[in-house]
Formats: sequence, structure tokens, C-alpha cells
Amino acid sequence: MSKADVKKYIKSLDKSSLEELVMDLYSARKEAKDYLEYVIKPNDKGKLEEYREVITKEFFPSRGEPKMRFSVCRKAVSEFKSLDPAPEFLADLMLYIPECASEIANDWGDMWEQFYDAAENNFKTAMKYISDHNLQSLFQKRIDIILHNCESSGWGFPDTMWDIYYEYTNR
Repeated sequence: MSKADVKKYIKSLDKSSLEELVMDLYSARKEAKDYLEYVIKPNDKGKLEEYREVITKEFFPSRGEPKMRFSVCRKAVSEFKSLDPAPEFLADLMLYIPECASEIANDWGDMWEQFYDAAENNFKTAMKYISDHNLQSLFQKRIDIILHNCESSGWGFPDTMWDIYYEYTNR
């Protein structure tokens, strides 16, 4: 079904039927519920904290070993992005992934190559977004900490992170 079909169907509904459809959608899907609640009462800071907690649990769980699933972290960013938050809030969440990864790398010592690749890719995505939205001054202290935390790592991780940093600061 296309968007045009959905739009046509919605236009055919009377107000009562449309309200019923929206309420059914609200009840049926958690994503729809979250979206509608956010649209009605936007709270960028609250949602940011909610999604930061998802990332925190991947790297620093209260119990057990960290899973460090970058896919879960990227999904959190994607879901937050779908709410259309202010750019500084989205940049904050995007930068939080490489921030956690660099802290783990600094604390644990050498990690595996795929870990570094994922951390670098997330840092690059965050730096591009920050650069595109002229937010670097807002995040510079955190970026400096990320770069510092990478210094003790192997696999060329620090060099790549610095290369990414320079790529997006010398535009």
C-alpha cells in the first residue's frame, strides 16, 4: 500500500472514524504510542535521556557483562531521529555512542577490529552531523575526551579517529 492510498483512505473517514483509527494505532503499536505522545507533548531532553539509557546499558550495564551491540545503539539513534528532535539533542545522542566506545576502549585496553570499525563509523556519522549543523563548539569538550580516550588503543584507532575529526573540522 502506498502513502497515496493511505492518504485517500484517511480523507474518506469522518472525524469519529479517524479518531478511532488513531486510538487503535496508539493501542496497537508501541512506536505509534511513543510518537503520538511525543507529538502531543514534545520533550527532547526526556526522550534524549531515555535513548541514552539504551546506549548506556549496552556499554555499562548495571549487572552482567556489556554486550556493546552497536546495532542496538544505532537503532536508538534512528528511533530518536524519527521524532524530529532539535539538532543539538540528536547530535548529543549520536556522539554518545563513540563516547561510550572510547571510554570502554580506554578502560579495557585493546579491543577487536570490528569494535574499532563500528566506533569509528559512529564517530564519523556524529562528526558529519555536528559539522553540518555547526554544533562543534557545543560538543568540543566531549569530542576532546573521546579523542583522548582513544590514544591508548591499537589497530590504528587513534589515528583514524583523529583523521575523522580533522575531516569535519577543516571544512
